Amino acid sequence: MINAVISPEFAAAAQEGYQAIVFEADVVNDATPEQLTEEINHLAESMKQVMEVTDINKRPAIAATRAAYKRFGKDPNRYRPSQEQMSRRLLKGLGLYTVNALVDAGNLLSLKSGCSIGVFDREKIQGDTLTWGIGQADEPYVGIGRGPINVEGLPLIRDAVGGIGSPTSDNERTAVDLATRHIVVTVHCFGTEMTPDEIIAEASRLFTTYASASNFSARVIKS
Repeated sequence: MINAVISPEFAAAAQEGYQAIVFEADVVNDATPEQLTEEINHLAESMKQVMEVTDINKRPAIAATRAAYKRFGKDPNRYRPSQEQMSRRLLKGLGLYTVNALVDAGNLLSLKSGCSIGVFDREKIQGDTLTWGIGQADEPYVGIGRGPINVEGLPLIRDAVGGIGSPTSDNERTAVDLATRHIVVTVHCFGTEMTPDEIIAEASRLFTTYASASNFSARVIKS
């Protein structure tokens, strides 16, 4: 598996209790299947029955992520964590943009767990180590579908040449596409409503069902 290192500065800001989950698998990506879209829509209806938009930030995992942003030095209202962004769209009845099976399986896992999840093409990652750190001023970063992002103060995962993932948006440089055959998936557990074992089991189910995942491996890293 790819190496994963939590830097001292990240650990200090994240505080005790933070966990990262890292998965790897061989996959076959394709257009988002109807069954996956139906799963997302079913979850959206379930969410609407138990919460309003104003309740999203009260979910333990989302509340913990927002609190972490403040410790890292980022305003969570200006740079919302991705799971919060998606939850707001669903509760407002806007739905999610479908991208492909890998991206949307990751989105569903994020919505279920309340954690921010990154799905990366292993062949586009530079080097054999990912490092959890904090974004710096003027650090170049192009968010998927968002253009340049000011990552200063954001929790940031870097490969050998720079940032590839943050809880707000992943970098275009390592985005999965229909040619992707090997993925690395990261889960930020600042707080969670599912145990790591439950998240791993659900990830295995989703990526196996919707992207024919094989050689699936996972590990948990603690700060």
